[in-house]
Amino acid sequence: MPDQQLVPDWLSNPDVVLLRDVATAVLHLAAVDHLDSFTLPYPAGTQRALDALVLQCLRNGAKPPAGVPEMMRWARARPLGSWPLDRLPSDLFDTADRLIDEDSGEPSQLCHELAVRGYGDSTGRQYDRLVIHEALRACRAMSSPESYTAFRRLLVNQPVLTEADWAEVSTDLFLDPVRFLVEEIYAPVPLGFRRDGAYLCCHRCLTLLHPVSDTEWWCERDQCRHQGPPPQGRQLVVSEVGELRQLRKPLRQFVTGPGRAEVFLEGELRALGLTVEMWPGFDAYDLRITFPDGHVWAVDVKDWAHPALLGRAATAVRPEPPYDEACWVVPAFRVRARRDYLATYAKERGAGAAGLRLLTDDQLKRAARLRLSGEHGPDASIAPPHTMPPHTVPLAREQGGAGTASSRSGKETAATDGAGRKGADHA
Repeated sequence: MPDQQLVPDWLSNPDVVLLRDVATAVLHLAAVDHLDSFTLPYPAGTQRALDALVLQCLRNGAKPPAGVPEMMRWARARPLGSWPLDRLPSDLFDTADRLIDEDSGEPSQLCHELAVRGYGDSTGRQYDRLVIHEALRACRAMSSPESYTAFRRLLVNQPVLTEADWAEVSTDLFLDPVRFLVEEIYAPVPLGFRRDGAYLCCHRCLTLLHPVSDTEWWCERDQCRHQGPPPQGRQLVVSEVGELRQLRKPLRQFVTGPGRAEVFLEGELRALGLTVEMWPGFDAYDLRITFPDGHVWAVDVKDWAHPALLGRAATAVRPEPPYDEACWVVPAFRVRARRDYLATYAKERGAGAAGLRLLTDDQLKRAARLRLSGEHGPDASIAPPHTMPPHTVPLAREQGGAGTASSRSGKETAATDGAGRKGADHA
């Protein structure tokens, strides 16, 4: 499918801009820790979002929200497609898309993507990327890629820390270059997570579950909720574990969540007999997968709720460390939940992505199994069709086996999937 213009009409659509303002307001209000001490007026951006929504409702002859609280109720109760916004593209949102999750009252992942990751926002305003960039800077200064990998695994595997966990992390020498960050990004857990003197972790995601009734729990990760009720993991009794700390919400949302998909994919690919390096080259991309014949795939995992926003963010995978083919991967549940996910991504993908393909994790594993079985056709490839001839031979073998995939320079890479351009900042 051909790449589209750099700025598609729907992103500059006035009603889309309005919804992004409302999404930003939702996040600003959700970040207020002590609502009982909150005093009017509301933040200026929140008031502007309400004013714009009221004006648009009046233009369309619809009853507007009476104030910010009612606007928040709209965000929770009304799917975006039902808002009285007549200029909103009819197929942009589906019937389940809301800014606030109905069950928990927490901002949805789509809300975060609209407010934080939408087109035009600088990475300097995105907390999760600021943290990752600072970790990269600190680890590069110490020439310690091992420290960066340890930091990323900490965020993925330990989003919740007991006092004993905190003591162990505090003595991990690999984390010394990023110690100042670790102390900033873990915060005390609000009492709202506690039930009967204890906290409960999700067995799948490792993050804390939210109590939503006397008996039910809610997981903040979309993929987990799609699989059904969250499996109960560690029960953390306050009298036994002391003060709890957890990662701040943007990191849980945009680093821990996708990271769980990354490490799960790592395990499945290793089980196939492949060599997998995580976050190589100081996080140039997520997984560097090496086949027995030296052929290398580069993969970035992207767990986004909205495929059009993901398409707008698509950028060619960085060329170093070198590889033969590259793609982005999305968890398969996203495509099961929204059948047009892959097609919408391809439609909205910009020219700077150089045709970068988006596969589900299931499609990636199938392609890997086919290639391991000896196939070299398009079904065993992850690159765009025009960049990967059917019988490409890895350069390590073309050069008589003298080198390995990791010893190749970017200029020697057989097919970089258009990644000769500098990629966008990766997190």
